[in-house]
Amino acid sequence: MTPGQTILLPEAELHYYEALFSKKESDRLFDSLLKHIDWQQGEGTFFGKKALIPRLQAWYGETGEGKIYKYSGMTLIPLDWTPDLLFIKSRIDELAGVHFTNVLVNLYRDGRDGVGWHSDDESILGKNPIIGSVSFGATRVFQLRHKTRGIRFELELTHGSFLLMQGPTQHYWQHRIPKKAGITRPRINLTFRVLHEVKGG
Repeated sequence: MTPGQTILLPEAELHYYEALFSKKESDRLFDSLLKHIDWQQGEGTFFGKKALIPRLQAWYGETGEGKIYKYSGMTLIPLDWTPDLLFIKSRIDELAGVHFTNVLVNLYRDGRDGVGWHSDDESILGKNPIIGSVSFGATRVFQLRHKTRGIRFELELTHGSFLLMQGPTQHYWQHRIPKKAGITRPRINLTFRVLHEVKGG
């Protein structure tokens, strides 16, 4: 396992492991996830208009009313953990010292798929959201921008890599996966989260 590196950015806590999973593990998991995940193309609300999101996704993990996830006008009902997802989760739980409860699995079919600027800061994720991002398949650029300082940073998320975002990161930074012509191979990204009970109305 490649040692992790701390990414030094103001008002952020980021740790990156370029090869948390070996190539053999990564190849097996990519093929299995591609085949067995219940991929769906959701319809979200962007700038007041409904549109299909430019990627496929699925929501897995702990079930029940408290584990329903809502963002961009979409409501995701969790499916039960699969053996592959539990294997990945056990590796990052131990490393991060976190019990991740659920995971959003995204399939970027090629360079025409992406995700726009956003923060993972829904109230159900708690005061300081913890996001564990695992990538398999094609290398894609992950970009961050500070909400007020005008600072930008980018990182290539490689096959078998793990990026941990925690602390104040989601309060001060947005991130995205930009579309890019010429990328023909798919990428699977798993963003593990910790869901909390939201009290009150």
